[in-house]
Amino acid sequence: MAKPTSHPQFTCSFAVPDEPGMLALGDEMAKALAVVPDSGCIIYLHGDLGAGKTTLTRAILQGLGVNERIKSPTYTLVEPYVLVNESADDSVDGDSSGRMAYHFDLYRLGDPEELEYLGIRDYCSESAILLVEWPSRGEGVLPAADVHLYLEYAEPGRLVRMESAGSLRGQWLKNIQF
Repeated sequence: MAKPTSHPQFTCSFAVPDEPGMLALGDEMAKALAVVPDSGCIIYLHGDLGAGKTTLTRAILQGLGVNERIKSPTYTLVEPYVLVNESADDSVDGDSSGRMAYHFDLYRLGDPEELEYLGIRDYCSESAILLVEWPSRGEGVLPAADVHLYLEYAEPGRLVRMESAGSLRGQWLKNIQF
């Protein structure tokens, strides 16, 4: 029987001076994540209100090819997005790869068990990318994260600390060029 493969944790931090910087960081994260095709990833975003979690998520999704308006799921709890395969040669606008990304905002979640009613496990396919704001509100029900992003106020902007949780699906962090 093969032993499970363990991967070392990886941590990095970036000082982000302003919103354009946060958008650029999100785009670089998307580039690093896109290099791992068909591999899903569960990303938890931690930070106070207004720290930039939704802005960073929006930039990651746009960098992954989401061309539609990206709205905050504050009231819907989850918004689904079909990722676009930018390398498709047969279409000017790219071709839908069928790979999905889901943006969760659990700030208004009353009880973690509500995630079961939402069908949280249905979102967790091998190739899906889950971006989860306020993951502590779903503790005990949410699947384990592959990557944790911690956003903190640091004048004049933000400090974004990233940690892989020791899984292969979090190793793409090493490829971020920012």
